[in-house]
Amino acid sequence: MSHTASPIPLSELQHDTPARIVEIQGGRHLTRRLLALGLRQGSQLSVVQRRGQGLVLATGGGRIAMGFGVAEKVRVCVDPEARNDNDLD
Repeated sequence: MSHTASPIPLSELQHDTPARIVEIQGGRHLTRRLLALGLRQGSQLSVVQRRGQGLVLATGGGRIAMGFGVAEKVRVCVDPEARNDNDLD
């Protein structure tokens, strides 16, 4: 049986580590913004680049830039079973 790691802020996720969103700690406005980008609970992603005060994320739908303030409000769990598709462009 696989163990479940404790959720961490997306801003602390290590480079190229596949993870899943488990919680969004923001109001309706933030949740709607993330939904519009295709990010919701259960979405797979990984950090492909850290740039200035933000991150570039790889998701099933492509790449998304996100500031650290928003990334602090998104909780993820490392998902060792997820495919890492960062090399697909």
